[in-house]
Amino acid sequence: MKKTEVMKQLKAMGTAQNRKVYARHGAGKEMYGVSYANLGKLRKQIKVDHDLACDLWATGNVDARALAAMVADPQAFRASDLDAWLRDLEYHGLVDALASVAAASPHGPRKADKWRKARNEYAARAGWVVLGNLALSDPDLPDHHFAEALKEIEAGVHEAKNRAREGMHHALIQIGCRSKGLRRKALAAAKRIGKVVIDHGETGCKTPDAGAYIEKTWAHAESKGFPSPAAQEQARNRRSIACAR
Repeated sequence: MKKTEVMKQLKAMGTAQNRKVYARHGAGKEMYGVSYANLGKLRKQIKVDHDLACDLWATGNVDARALAAMVADPQAFRASDLDAWLRDLEYHGLVDALASVAAASPHGPRKADKWRKARNEYAARAGWVVLGNLALSDPDLPDHHFAEALKEIEAGVHEAKNRAREGMHHALIQIGCRSKGLRRKALAAAKRIGKVVIDHGETGCKTPDAGAYIEKTWAHAESKGFPSPAAQEQARNRRSIACAR
């Protein structure tokens, strides 16, 4: 499928209501307002096409970039490519989409370490989202790597910029869902941290209580027979990869 054809389909799928919703979340003006359900349908048609993903990203259109993150090949990225894509962003929705790609790439751990130390709010968020994704998806990383990150979160979450703070809060939850040992450490850290205040703008989004969310997620995974929420996520990822081939 060519870029022009995809852009034509995206334009046809966009709605005024979605544009209003996405704008309230900070998406900017360059978008059609395509639902994620319709993006998912296009993703199934395209599967993996890295050249197309790069072409779509270059348009600057929010919907095209969201789809680009879905059809890109994480293994095809150079570290500098991920940095270049990140420099384009000031919208947390696309930051999270790119972070998912980065986490699945060979550069994930290094990008988590580098980006989360950035002064830029969105780059820092990307680093924390990558780290959280790795906590759930990469069984080969040692738990102590994430335990050290919990200390960073506890020390800095309240002073971090708004969207970076949200990324740290999410990472705290995801780290707590990795293993039983990290569950205990994350719950203890969440208790010491207390309430985390995040400005979600003119949206209905709410900040979950980290401890309660961790416990709820563990209960759901164990009810399905998984030893941890991370193991459940890894099984889900394997099914998704198989479907994309």
